[in-house]
Amino acid sequence: MKNNVIMLVEDNPDDEALTVRALKKNKIVNEVVVARDGVEALDYLFGEGIYAGRNTAEMPQVILLDLKLPKLDGLAVLRRLRADDRTKLLPVVILTSSNEDQDRINGYDLGANSYVRKPVDFDQFVAASAQLGLYWLVLNEPPPRRV
Repeated sequence: MKNNVIMLVEDNPDDEALTVRALKKNKIVNEVVVARDGVEALDYLFGEGIYAGRNTAEMPQVILLDLKLPKLDGLAVLRRLRADDRTKLLPVVILTSSNEDQDRINGYDLGANSYVRKPVDFDQFVAASAQLGLYWLVLNEPPPRRV
């Protein structure tokens, strides 16, 4: 069975609400799991902490990852994901307000699949979300699951 969960790793409640609203406005009805810091994201993905016992065979179809996060930043999360066989092939889209060249370089260097700068304007953000949803949830063919 195809897992249709989108993981959003975002600490800003306004950006979280905006992202969820933009996905819904584009009729993307996938379940959205939200982690509000880097540690919570890793706990969810690896079935640790408050997510102990979660079936880790069920991974998100795509992770939307902010860079500026409390406890553990997005680049550290990405580094940990790419270092583990269970998560190294998960599609990760960096979704951030950062326009720093070094953040883009570091993100791609650590294995991000895409880097999207959050538009400030809601209508632009809705349009960007539509493109993200179409590509990552419909067109993209993920790697086969490892057994």
